[in-house]
Amino acid sequence: MIETSPCAPAPVDVVLPCLDEAEALPWVLDRIPAGWRAIVVDNGSTDGSADIARARGAHVVHEPRRGFGAACHAGLTAATADVVCFCDCDASLDPALLPAVAGPVLDGSADLVLGRRRPVTRRAWPPHARLANLELARLIRRRTGLRLHDLGPMRAARREPLLALDLTDRRSGYPLQTVVRAADAGWRVTETDVPYRPRAGRSKVTGTWRGTWQAVRDMRAVLAERPPAPAVPGTAAGARR
Repeated sequence: MIETSPCAPAPVDVVLPCLDEAEALPWVLDRIPAGWRAIVVDNGSTDGSADIARARGAHVVHEPRRGFGAACHAGLTAATADVVCFCDCDASLDPALLPAVAGPVLDGSADLVLGRRRPVTRRAWPPHARLANLELARLIRRRTGLRLHDLGPMRAARREPLLALDLTDRRSGYPLQTVVRAADAGWRVTETDVPYRPRAGRSKVTGTWRGTWQAVRDMRAVLAERPPAPAVPGTAAGARR
């Protein structure tokens, strides 16, 4: 179910997947760039996060299916702006920096931009999570050829092409599947540095062994996907090129 609120058309929609982020939400929403629309996707919060978001003028979407990917995709589906950004809702990333991430998409020089996280303190990124991210970046390079350093949760792309990727993961593999399928589709993928701070509250993924293991399993499944076969000249796929 989607709750609508009167909003002027926005040049960019910002999707904020949210599960019990009442502590961080006020700071996050206050730092959304002026004129951009915040879409808070409540993924089953019990701490009043949806009410806080609504009171601060955000568009609230309720996604009952648990999972980071489910929340992200619900926000993407609810978005109406040409360009859509994604950002964690835990205050580890500053939404005020989104114009730098979205800039190359808005000016047409890139199709997908990822915010490369640069921790401001050791506490921001646990060692096991950082090592896992380095290994993931290596696997992405091997699978796609993209020389990325981070599968950052702050990102920007155009809405219609994102929907056309036909993303199916609804758990922790959603960000990775976005990058893999974008690479397979020939997108121009870049990254830009963004400061990474300690999050407010406990992480649902790297903060628990169960969450970490589930994320690893989800991402392994994505990396196991076979790239699409090259189009054969004379076929329908080849004719579209």
